[in-house]
Parts: sequence; C-alpha cells; structure tokens
Amino acid sequence: MKAAPLRPAPYRVRRIKRELHGVTTLELVPAQGAVPAFEPGQFNMLYAFGVGEAAISISGDPAQADCLTHTVREMGAISTALAQAHPGTMLGVRGPFGTAWPTRAAEGLDVVLIAGGLGLAPLRPAILRLLAARPLYGRLILLYGARSPNELLYRHELEHWRQRLDVDIHVTVDYADAGWHGNVGVVPRLIPRLGLDAQNTLAMVCGPEVMMRFCGAALHDAGVAMDRIHLSMERNMKCALGLCGHCQFGADFICKTGAVMRYDQVAQRLRLREI
Repeated sequence: MKAAPLRPAPYRVRRIKRELHGVTTLELVPAQGAVPAFEPGQFNMLYAFGVGEAAISISGDPAQADCLTHTVREMGAISTALAQAHPGTMLGVRGPFGTAWPTRAAEGLDVVLIAGGLGLAPLRPAILRLLAARPLYGRLILLYGARSPNELLYRHELEHWRQRLDVDIHVTVDYADAGWHGNVGVVPRLIPRLGLDAQNTLAMVCGPEVMMRFCGAALHDAGVAMDRIHLSMERNMKCALGLCGHCQFGADFICKTGAVMRYDQVAQRLRLREI
C-alpha cells in the first residue's frame, strides 16, 4: 500500500556524524518496509516528534538502498531537534518529493557542479551518481566555496575526490587562515578560469540565492545556455504538496516545480527583491 503523502513514516536514526559545528549527517532506516528510491536533488520532510517537520534535501548515495542520508544544519527549533538526534531516535519521514538534478540528460556532456556552503549536501547524490558512471560524461568539474577552511563540508570526501584524475576540483574560501594555500574569493570568480566548452556543458548549482544568481550569470556569460543551467531553489517549503503556499516563488510552488529548476525559468525573478 502506498504511503499517504501527509502521513510520516517512522524511521530510526542508525548513525550520526558531526560534520561541522551545528551540522550533522543522519543515516535513517525505516521501522518497517523498504527505503523508497529517490533521485539526486529530491528532498524529504523530516519530522521531529513533538517539535515539527522541515524540508531537508537527501544527501546520500542514490545507489545505497538500505538507508536515507540527510545533512542538517541547526537553524531553528526543528532543525536543531533533528541535528541533535542520537542513534535510536525515532523520526518521521515523508517523501521523496521534488524534481531531480538532470544527471541522465547530462550524459555525453561536460558537467560543472557548483556548491556554496551547505549546498554541497544536495549536490552530493548527483556527484556520487556521476562518479559511479564516470565514462558516460565528459569533463567533470566541481567548484565549492565556503566561508572559511574550518567550514568545508565533507572534508575527507573532498580529499578522496581530489585524488581522482578524472575530476577537476576547485575549492575557495571567503576568509583564509595561515594554513590555507588555496583560492580565496567568491565562487563565481572561478568560472571564467575553467575554459569551458560552453556548447557542450551542463551546470548544476546549489547554495545561497545570491551566489546562485551570480553563478548563473557567470555561466551564461561564459556561453552556457540558460536551459542547461540548473539551480536548487530550496526556500520556505512547509507541506511539500503545494497546499500551504509558503514556498510560492512568482507563479511557481517550489515544492512542486522544484526544488531543482532551470535558470531560464527563474533568472528574472532572482533579480527581484522580496519575491
């Protein structure tokens, strides 16, 4: 029997990992039944019993069928309750919901993945799928920006990816410390240096909206077609079904049309304040 879309299914926290201060990755297993299949870029509604629920992107490997993985930042009462869960804690899960990163449409193309801050978490499933089928793609480039070296997410995984010869990884920080020897500055400044084959490139971008706005413009200036630039527009999702209206973005409900949307669909609205 298919689960009711408004009824959370019970899941148990199997494992936790403290990624950064206030950022935790949770592995969840169902109390009964199987883990639903998901596509990279989709999200779940996670319910902390007695507190409430929040939309959290799935950050695990889509090929891993035994658990759901979510990386959560402590921002308010709900996300704090989720991030401070411990092994054995029971949570509710609704989903998966939303649109996906176009990993299959990208076959045969060069792929640029751009993440800012915690935006690496929603892109991680796409990265893992691309790496698992690496011969199907052209150049694979990851640009990742964080405020400081101490705020780099998935640091050990980044180092593992850097050791591969078939992936170009560029990391930048806003503020460097004495031990940092990499790029300093905002992510969009890295795009002109890539030497993209623009006619053969697809981009996936996730991070703060101001970063995505400038990255979208920089990619378009580099010649990448607007309909080949995809952004994750995660904002204000409350019900995941297009009923409450909290995530309305112009004529769209992000939980229904997104969260992954094409740049040509949202470019004009990104320039408008308070929409």
